Amino acid sequence: MEVDPVAPETAPIPVPAAAVSTEAETPLAREVADHARRRQALASAPLPLPERTRIFTISNQKGGVGKTTTTVNLAAALALSGAKVLVIDLDPQGNASTALGVEHRSDTASVYDVIIGDAPLGDVIQASPEAGDLSCVPATIHLAGAEIELVSLVAREQRLRRALDLHLKQMEEPYDYVFIDCPPSLGLLTINAFVAANEVLIPIQCEYYALEGLSQLLKNIELIEKHLNPELNVSTILLTMYDSRTNLANQVAQDVRDHFPQQVLGTIIPRSVRVSEAPSYGQSVIGYDPGSSGSLSYLEAAAEIARRGAPIIEGART
Repeated sequence: MEVDPVAPETAPIPVPAAAVSTEAETPLAREVADHARRRQALASAPLPLPERTRIFTISNQKGGVGKTTTTVNLAAALALSGAKVLVIDLDPQGNASTALGVEHRSDTASVYDVIIGDAPLGDVIQASPEAGDLSCVPATIHLAGAEIELVSLVAREQRLRRALDLHLKQMEEPYDYVFIDCPPSLGLLTINAFVAANEVLIPIQCEYYALEGLSQLLKNIELIEKHLNPELNVSTILLTMYDSRTNLANQVAQDVRDHFPQQVLGTIIPRSVRVSEAPSYGQSVIGYDPGSSGSLSYLEAAAEIARRGAPIIEGART
C-alpha cells in the first residue's frame, strides 16, 4: 500500500532537547523558581515568639548603610508573621516614620516629648498602616536640638529606657520586638538607644570602607555595657546592599564573616530598586512589593533573627 508523504509545510519541526533545557535554565526562569522556593520555605515554617520583649538598637555611625531600611523592613516582616512590634524613630530626619506611614509633622507628639518633656510613651505611639500589629513612635524635627537639651537633664542617658520600661510594665500584652532606629552618630540620642536596648543590630554595607569606624562603635558599645547597661550585647550583624556581580562585595562579605562568624546572619540583603522605592510610598518593601528579592531577603532575615533568639556571644567585641 502506498503512503502519502507528509507535506513539507505541515511536517512537525523537531525541537532539540538541549533547546528546551536551555530555555528552562535562563536567568529569569532560575530567579522565578528560586523566589517560589523561598516563599514556600517561609510559608511552611511559622516563626517562634520570644519569651520576653527583645529590644534592638540598629546602629552604625557610618551613614547610608541601610539602618532605617533594615529597621522598618525587619519590623514589618516580624509583624506580618504574627509578632507585636514597636519601632522607635530616634533619628531627627524621621525616615522610619515616613516609611511606616505615620504622621510626623513638627506639631506631632513624638519621641522628643518623651525624652525631653517626660511625656508617657503610650501617648505618642501611632499604629502603622502596614499589615500586622506594628506601631511607631515618630520623630519630628524638634529632635535635632535634643542632643543639646539632654546635656543639662538628670539621668540624661536613661530617659528613653525609663519611659520604655514603664510602658512595657503597664501593657497587658507587651511587645514581642522593639526596634530603635538611631541617627548616624554616637551622641546622646544613640547612647539613650543603647541603654534602652538589650541587643544591638549592626547593618554593614557590602562596599569599600564597610568596616571603617566599626571598631570605634564596638568600643563605645563595650563602654556602655560596662557602665550603663550590662545586658547589652552585639547579637546580630546584617550584610546589606550586596551586589553579587562584583568581587568587592563578595570580599567584604567574607571579611565580615571572618571577623564576626557568630553574629553575621546567613541572609544577605541585595541591592534592590524596590527597596529604595518603597519609602516614597510610605511603605516598607514588605508591603510595597511582597514578591521582590528585597522583600524575600528581609523576610528571611527576620525569620533568622526570630529563630536565633537572643544569644549572648562571647568575644563579640574583640
